[in-house]
Amino acid sequence: MQAWQVHEIGEPGEVMRLAEAARPTPGDGQVLLRVRAANVNFPDALMCRGQYQVRPPLPFTPGLEVCGETEDGRRVLATPVLPHGGFAEYAVADAAALLPAPDALDDAEAAALYIGYQTGWFGLHRRAGLEAGETLLVHAAAGGVGSAAVQLGKAAGATVIGVVGGPAKAAVARELGCDLVIDRHEQDVVAAVKEATGGRGADVIYDPVGGQAYAQSAKVVAFEGRIVVVGFAGGTIPSPALNHALVKNYSILGLHWGLYNTKDPKLVRHCHERLTELAARGAIKPLVSERVPLAGAAAAVQRVADGVTTGRVTVLPAPENGAAA
Repeated sequence: MQAWQVHEIGEPGEVMRLAEAARPTPGDGQVLLRVRAANVNFPDALMCRGQYQVRPPLPFTPGLEVCGETEDGRRVLATPVLPHGGFAEYAVADAAALLPAPDALDDAEAAALYIGYQTGWFGLHRRAGLEAGETLLVHAAAGGVGSAAVQLGKAAGATVIGVVGGPAKAAVARELGCDLVIDRHEQDVVAAVKEATGGRGADVIYDPVGGQAYAQSAKVVAFEGRIVVVGFAGGTIPSPALNHALVKNYSILGLHWGLYNTKDPKLVRHCHERLTELAARGAIKPLVSERVPLAGAAAAVQRVADGVTTGRVTVLPAPENGAAA
C-alpha cells in the first residue's frame, strides 16, 4: 500500500515521504480499516517536529483521525493506532473505540467531525458549562479547531465573537455564523471585545492559540467567566497570573480531550451521539476547505503547520464515495 512515513524529525514538508509499505496487521482487539478520508490536525505537524506529547517510534505514519471502512463494509470514525496513522491507504484502530460515521456527512466531513468537534463539545459543555445567552469568544475562529467551537457555540444559543488574522479568515468566520468578527491584524482585540459587550467581557473564552491570545483573554474575561485552554498553536505556552484569576473571579480550565478515551470512554460515545444529532439537523457541518489526494498530504500538513489554512484540510487516499446510503 501507499503510506506517508516520517523517518526523521523536522518540518512536515521536508520529512514526510510517500512510500510503498506493508499493509498494517491488526493486533488483539484491533481492526484493519481502508482509509476513506484522513483529516489533517495541527498535532500531525507537532508529531513530525517531535513536539507532540505522543512520540511514536520512527518511522511512523501521521494522521490522527479518519473516516474508514471496516472489512465488513461499515463506515466508521477512528483514531488510528500509531505508528500506523491515517495518511495511508490502510490503518489500524481499536475495535472498541470505533464510532459510526454520520449519514448526514460525506467522508471528508465525517473525518473532520471527530477530534475538533469532540474537543469543542467537551470544552464548551463539559468543562465550561456554556449556557444559551452567554457570550463566547473563540480565538483562531476560522481554523479547524476554532470553526468547530464557533458552530457548537451557535448551536448552544450563545453570542459568538470570533478572533481571526486577516480579511480572508474574517470572511470565513462570518460564514460560520460569528455574531462579531475581530481581525487581530487590524483591530485592538481587547478594546473591541469590551465595546461589544458593554465592558462586561466574554463569559467563555475558547483558546487553542496561547501566547498573546491568552493574555488578551485574561483582560476580557467576564466576572465568573471561564477560559478554556485547548492548545498552543501560537507556539508560546503562557504562565497565568493566578492572583489575577483570584481578583477577577474567573476560572482557567484545561482540556486534554484524549484523556476521556481512557478515563471515561462512555462520555466520548455520548458526545458523538450529540454531534451526530446536530449534524443530522444541519446545526453543525465541518468546513472542509481543501480535499487533497494522498500525494498531497505532506504539503497539506505543512500548510496547516504554517497557519495559512481555514477550516479543515482532508486527505482522500481514494476517490470519495460520499455519505453512506
